Amino acid sequence: MIVKIAVLSGKGGTGKTTVSTNLAAAMGIAYVDFDVEEPNGHIFLKPRNLEETDVNIMTPVIDHEKCTLCNICVETCQFNALANTGKKILVFEDLCHGCGACSLACPEEAISEYPRKIGVLYEGTYDESGFYSGKMALNEPMAGPIITEIKRRIPKGTDHIVDCSPGTSCNVVKGVDGADYAIMVTEPSVFGLHDLKLAVELVEEMTIPMGIVINRSNEYDHLIEDYARESNLRILGKIPFSKQAARIYSEGRLLSEDPQIAGIFDSIKATVLEEVSHAVSHS
Repeated sequence: MIVKIAVLSGKGGTGKTTVSTNLAAAMGIAYVDFDVEEPNGHIFLKPRNLEETDVNIMTPVIDHEKCTLCNICVETCQFNALANTGKKILVFEDLCHGCGACSLACPEEAISEYPRKIGVLYEGTYDESGFYSGKMALNEPMAGPIITEIKRRIPKGTDHIVDCSPGTSCNVVKGVDGADYAIMVTEPSVFGLHDLKLAVELVEEMTIPMGIVINRSNEYDHLIEDYARESNLRILGKIPFSKQAARIYSEGRLLSEDPQIAGIFDSIKATVLEEVSHAVSHS
């Protein structure tokens, strides 16, 4: 059974990467960081033998001597990356998705393309498992092409945990797509519950089974537990709100290095594998 588990949250800062890295290490499977705007899984897993590869998208260049200002390229572009000023065609590189439609549509063959760097991806190992990550270049607005490229680098048949982007954007959809199971990480607060509901709604729309991990567990856990009961969602485990956990985290170490917290992740691992097995057998 090949396993793909997506870990997500309705917002940043809830402990998504904490759960992703510790659970990947506990399960001994590959870790994939799709949070390419601010990846930090490497801080905790300490990957080795990292190979760095540029991620480029093909971006149009207008030959103004050949261009007749027919406007076909502008009308073809679905992303408003081209504009006709009446004197020349302008290219807004930040809006370009690299689809190549404009160059194909140009009747004068006045559009060529060049590879524009939008980020990098990293491949390596931690322990005996794979590590895959990426990072957007500064001022780049689109994470999608980098996430797509990371996906292509994961060997077929590799069990892995995906550390999704925060929130419920298109980038999160890319990360969750194809998952056997989703882990929703939340914190016991009114704001945490609000964002959890958004993430649950997204995953429900994608018809992917899911469960909840409560991070920074405290006396307000009932907020999440009541919602989970009403929504028929399983609480997979709770990570304590403790000074020891905060200290380990701040030192860039896995929480599972603490024997007591390691037991919590072993329990979460067993519950998740049970849920995944049930989900796959009924898919």
